[in-house]
Amino acid sequence: MTVQTLQPALNTRDDASFRFLGFPTMVRATRETTGGAFGLIESWMMPPGFESPYHVHRNEDEAFYVLEGTMAFVCGGKWMTGGAGTYVFGPRNIPHGFKVVGDAPVRMLLLCSPGGFENFVLELSEPEPAPGQSPAPPDMAKLAQAAAKYGIDLLGPLPAE
Repeated sequence: MTVQTLQPALNTRDDASFRFLGFPTMVRATRETTGGAFGLIESWMMPPGFESPYHVHRNEDEAFYVLEGTMAFVCGGKWMTGGAGTYVFGPRNIPHGFKVVGDAPVRMLLLCSPGGFENFVLELSEPEPAPGQSPAPPDMAKLAQAAAKYGIDLLGPLPAE
């Protein structure tokens, strides 16, 4: 007999968001809610010009799905650009990163498998700023420390296209 330990989970746009690297973010699924299978993160209002650091995940594969706006991704030295409906897979141990291109903000889903990366995001989360206030810039020392803890190697800025 198999014992079912996973339970249905639900969250909606009405749930509280937080800021990750300065933009609104919500964790949609965690390692705990998926039996370790994956973590799912939604980010929106990623501003034009935003760039992730060039980095390598040692523990999980990463998949991106663009819901709104246009993103450029670099994975294994190859640049790819796409708008809404674009999917990019970034296998673990391959350097990658992304940037928002164009003049519109981006909304995207980020799926990491197995789950656990969402804890890195939550560790670096900041509360939503008060109305009329700008979010604080990312604390790069804190980012580097958390990255090392979660098996993410920061390699520096993105390579040239």
